[in-house]
Amino acid sequence: MGKLALHWQILIGIVLAVIAGLLCGPDGAILGVKGVGVFDFIGSLFLRALQMLVVPLILGAVILAAARLGVEKSMGRLGLKTLGYYMGTGLVAILTALIIINVVSPGRVDPAISERLVSLAKTDVKDAQAKIEGHSAADVVGILQRMIPDNVFAAASDNRQMLGLIVFGLLFGYCAGRLPNPQRTGFLQWWQSFYDIMMQITDIVVRFAPIGVFGLVAETVATTGLDTVGPLFRFALCVIAALAFHMFVSLPIILRLFGIHPFRHFAAMAPALLTAVTTASSNATLPMTLECLEKRSGVSERVRGFFIPVGANINTDGTALYECAAAMFIAQIYGIEITLAVQFTVVALALLTSIGVAGVPAASLVAIAIILNAIGLPLEGVGMILAVDRILDMCRTSVNVYGDSCGAVIIARSEGEKLAY
Repeated sequence: MGKLALHWQILIGIVLAVIAGLLCGPDGAILGVKGVGVFDFIGSLFLRALQMLVVPLILGAVILAAARLGVEKSMGRLGLKTLGYYMGTGLVAILTALIIINVVSPGRVDPAISERLVSLAKTDVKDAQAKIEGHSAADVVGILQRMIPDNVFAAASDNRQMLGLIVFGLLFGYCAGRLPNPQRTGFLQWWQSFYDIMMQITDIVVRFAPIGVFGLVAETVATTGLDTVGPLFRFALCVIAALAFHMFVSLPIILRLFGIHPFRHFAAMAPALLTAVTTASSNATLPMTLECLEKRSGVSERVRGFFIPVGANINTDGTALYECAAAMFIAQIYGIEITLAVQFTVVALALLTSIGVAGVPAASLVAIAIILNAIGLPLEGVGMILAVDRILDMCRTSVNVYGDSCGAVIIARSEGEKLAY
């Protein structure tokens, strides 16, 4: 692929994938082999390769970072900065969604259209109900339990327990950093070698990103086409506008406040953002995020190893924004007036559930169901947004990843590090 920058290679792969997907369609075949099957095979291989890296990269990065923070006795300071960034940007994202949904009111439609959407929800919600059945606001408390895994090895093999694995890694690394020499030196050397090996493997996988992204996008376009938004176009447009505002206005302003050039940072993170859009998974994008922060942004191993694995699991600005917008939209469809007090409840629950249910399958659906239940709306309302959920999932994941990367460079700058831009 010559000297062409990786993000341009990925972008070309996406364009070719859209063309190939539209030409192929759901039933296109060559020599009896379905094109969708080929696309799915290519995309799945790439996704599996990324997921293969997640657990060892998280453990290596978190343990090494925590050990060094333990030596410097600065883990508490970094942790407070991290928590402050998470809560602050999450609140900004949710309020952005709340304002746009209130102003545009995409759910204020003709009663006949509202009835059709409600009817659609009742027929399409069966799969969603199976995923959200039994969940309530009490699930938010479950985050405390998931932080302490009863079996570390089981947590390493279960994507739903990634937060517990991170907590164990932080404790393990911090305590190791408090060991006397020469034990501490040997420990750090071993984990540094382990992490360096994992980054070399990541380099190999990343080289195939344009091909993997081609398979993922082509398969999606071939099976769904480009008209999946349908009657929910206004809602989808509001969510995308809110996500875009947060990504291109709110976060750049925050970057500027810390003397960081927003455009250069966006360009540095382009490969990770394109990967996030196509995989719709912050965890699967984590290897690419670490790669970009190291080689394009110049963030130290100490900061990125601590901030990014934690952020990929609990710093979810895009998800929190989407949960708030979805709950408000569903309320509008049902013709229910949401008072300021109830809107405050929506904001608070969106902020908490974006963290609290991150490890649950169909996390956004579960979180939305919790919010609907808390403000007295029918759970069937979740069925209204299923048609556009996949597209919006891709968009909000890119915002989640970008928010993590912004936090990493901000924390690095606040710690006195010199960035690449």
